[in-house]
Amino acid sequence: MTPASLFDLMDPRRLAKGATAFALGFAVSQSDVAASRSHMADIQNRGVLRCGVDTGLTGFAETDENGVWSGFEVDLCRAYAAAFLGDPDRTQFLPTTTLDRFQSLRNGDVDILLRNTSWTLSRAATQAVRFTGVYYYDGQGFLTPADLGLTSAQELSGARICVQPETTSALNLDDYSERYGLNFTTVSVETVADARIAYEAGECDAFTSDVSRLAGFRRSLTEPDRHMVLPDVISKEPLTPVVKAGDPQFEMAVEWVLMALIAAEEYGVTQSQLSEPGQISNRPEVRRLLGLDEDIASSLGVDEDFARRAIAAGGHYGELFERNLGEASPLQLERGLNAQWNQGGLLYAPPVR
Repeated sequence: MTPASLFDLMDPRRLAKGATAFALGFAVSQSDVAASRSHMADIQNRGVLRCGVDTGLTGFAETDENGVWSGFEVDLCRAYAAAFLGDPDRTQFLPTTTLDRFQSLRNGDVDILLRNTSWTLSRAATQAVRFTGVYYYDGQGFLTPADLGLTSAQELSGARICVQPETTSALNLDDYSERYGLNFTTVSVETVADARIAYEAGECDAFTSDVSRLAGFRRSLTEPDRHMVLPDVISKEPLTPVVKAGDPQFEMAVEWVLMALIAAEEYGVTQSQLSEPGQISNRPEVRRLLGLDEDIASSLGVDEDFARRAIAAGGHYGELFERNLGEASPLQLERGLNAQWNQGGLLYAPPVR
């Protein structure tokens, strides 16, 4: 049986590569970039940090029946609010879609985009935004019904694939089909909720997105065990906090809060230790991280206590990962590439000095 015979081959609606690339990378006029005043000052004057998050993604950003937000990206937002405003609860979570996320940032509707957004050249060059460090190393995969008996995404030729528009997933799918001579019919779904409706209704044979997203998507299905994520990972997807371009000081502040959380794990500085100062190591790098001996942070527009407050809000990077994505969570994702550099992963914070 050839791979193509698994599905009825229809006239595939191939992605219009040039059109999608234009949608992802349209040139933004310089008038969209305003650097006349510090964005940090705006946030502190407002007293609330506004984070653009997903419309609903298990493990990363979702609400419960009471409308309370939780997830890895939500906890990151709370760490930023603690660092910038002294209170992790001074946050506002604004759901954004793949279609409006960058415009929401440029319009000033959100201060930081924490919405599983991949760092790419076209986005960095044309969207008038800045990518400020990687908080999750991901890759694109495929989720399918287990009873199809597939062992590889290359067996999906002729299938209907649900994919979100104006995403790297859409472009990667096109590249993948060209590389292996596959034919896909794409089904455009704006949100994960739309994808779930289409997938469970049988309107598509597979859903393609970041592997971490697929893990949460699978958990949300009526019968999760009847679906599987194929082993193929067809891209690199470094997910980052994104800010509006034009304010280098704010960009550095956002980057270094993330670096502080990563460094805290490397140095062994936990959330619980910060409540008992006697448990904190006197190693020079730890004292510098916590701002105990010198004020390096003022050049970022924050005070020397910013890292301690960020860590105290929810823990270091590893604590955030374990609670929302790791073995203690419903997703039970392995650290993999998201382990520390000295544990076989890619997480690496520059020296705090």
